[in-house]
Amino acid sequence: MSAEPRIVVLVPCLNEEAAIGKVVTDFRAALPTATVYVYDNNSTDKTAAVATAAGAIVRRERRPGKGNVVRRMFQDIEADIYVMTDGDDTYDAASARKLVDAMITDNLDMVVGKRIETHQDAYRAGHRLGNAVLTGLVRKLFGSQIDDMLSGYRVFSRRFAKSFPSSSREFEIETELTVHAMQMRMAITEIDTPYKERPPGSFSKLRTFRDGWRILVTILNLMRNERPLMFFSGLGLLMLLVAIGLAVPLFIQYSRSGDVPRFPTAILSTGIALVGMISITTGLILDLVSHVRREVKRLAYLQHVAPGERQLLAAPVAPKIVTPGEALAGAHDDAHA
Repeated sequence: MSAEPRIVVLVPCLNEEAAIGKVVTDFRAALPTATVYVYDNNSTDKTAAVATAAGAIVRRERRPGKGNVVRRMFQDIEADIYVMTDGDDTYDAASARKLVDAMITDNLDMVVGKRIETHQDAYRAGHRLGNAVLTGLVRKLFGSQIDDMLSGYRVFSRRFAKSFPSSSREFEIETELTVHAMQMRMAITEIDTPYKERPPGSFSKLRTFRDGWRILVTILNLMRNERPLMFFSGLGLLMLLVAIGLAVPLFIQYSRSGDVPRFPTAILSTGIALVGMISITTGLILDLVSHVRREVKRLAYLQHVAPGERQLLAAPVAPKIVTPGEALAGAHDDAHA
């Protein structure tokens, strides 16, 4: 039985005719035993034909958006190690072996290729600023240890891929992948990889402001779903502070004259306070639900073997050769037992 893990390279892409051929060729050279899958997301150019000619297995996902493609890839493909990259030839294929070896050696569940620019125009200023802001926000909210949260160059274990309940549709998928690893307390690391500019004829599909806004909304939704106590308690405490701010002048006036001169304000303050208490109670209930959801995902995660352990389990065990003297000695011991 072979101890070599099954490695696949997953390439989601849209209209990358100019770059996809080199991406497939480079990754096949870097990981000779890996199978390269290109998932075409409704390209209108010759992306599928070029990828096929380069030696990739081409499949299609009709629903638009990178998140939909990644979810489909994890659903369809059975492997031990998943290498995910973009089809624009900006990531360094030669680093793939280093990322895979780190996963196997340290039994990791996700290895992120941290982008190190090799060209001035490789990383647009707006993208760099947005990445820094959003990565910092996720670090504060979820305890992330990753500096380049939006990197599309990642390696996943089988137990990561098969326990990941994706709901993203577009470029917010990287945020969801990162938060999933944080919430499941998975073993992850980040390794520096060169990042270069796109080849001529290849254009970015990422729109800085629209996709940045979508990622921000995704972070808030993930906070609501994964950390509901913090989310709803924060809203509840804010409402209570507003209610107290409205009520303080009324209490001061009442202490002086014994009258409540502004009944509408008093009613409004009371209503806001009640809503705040309901919000906190909602957070407590949903926190229990979130805990149960994490346990279910954890059980799905534990059904699969770690990358490094799979090699040990698959390795053949050499039979022990027993000499005639050892056999007689064992029989003698059994007789006196």
